[in-house]
Amino acid sequence: MIMNETFLKRLRSSFDLNEYEAKIWMALLSKGIATAGELADISGVPRSRSYDVLESLEKRGFILMKLGKPIKYLAVEPQEVISRVKKSVLDHADTKVKTISELKDTEFFTELDFLFKNGIEHVDPSTVSGSIKGRRNLYDHMETVLKDAKKSVVISTTEKGLVRKVDSLKFMFKNLSKNGVKIKIAAPLGENSKGIINELKGIATVKNIDGINSRFILVDGSNLMFMLTDDEKITDKNDIGVWINSPFFAGTLNSLFEQAWSK
Repeated sequence: MIMNETFLKRLRSSFDLNEYEAKIWMALLSKGIATAGELADISGVPRSRSYDVLESLEKRGFILMKLGKPIKYLAVEPQEVISRVKKSVLDHADTKVKTISELKDTEFFTELDFLFKNGIEHVDPSTVSGSIKGRRNLYDHMETVLKDAKKSVVISTTEKGLVRKVDSLKFMFKNLSKNGVKIKIAAPLGENSKGIINELKGIATVKNIDGINSRFILVDGSNLMFMLTDDEKITDKNDIGVWINSPFFAGTLNSLFEQAWSK
């Protein structure tokens, strides 16, 4: 049996399988029912490994074992496998979330918090900065920065960036607005962002500023996060940003923003 490498790669990533598991499962799907030896021959997986691979697939609900001499294995319908994998992932996620949440009430967390606070006291705020790569990581950090806002949030972004931020951060914007935080967003508005002004009505003030290409978020005039790449030329994975706590630098950028805003 010729194994399509592209198909195998997608199989592995979609179902979190290793190479041998993907090959054995693919072989069994094509055969329906087979012995471990037959599957090893079809898939090219060493016979010595086929038994532990089949055991792993059985435990995860991908296949069934038919008792007899010799033992044979049956493929579970792919739709059923998807349902089982989905349930397993959700159960695992729920367990993980519960475990992480319960850490807050433990001595272990108290010690972690103490280590951080004891260390951060010796750090000059002006030196607190760092770089972040990948859009998902960038938006995670944006949420961290935004949730500490007390007075103001200033955002300069592209039209694409505006759409992304509304999709990802609208709930955060609502909460900030309820707490009295003033939010200003400057971006070039076009066909893809026509309805955003109405969508954010009462939450944030959005102003159309043509030609803008800068991307940054400024919180309370001191906590700044800005992107280093062109939104039109970068992929999600390679987007890069820098965050810095510098009232002087942030204040300068805020003055430039206000000049553009008031025109």
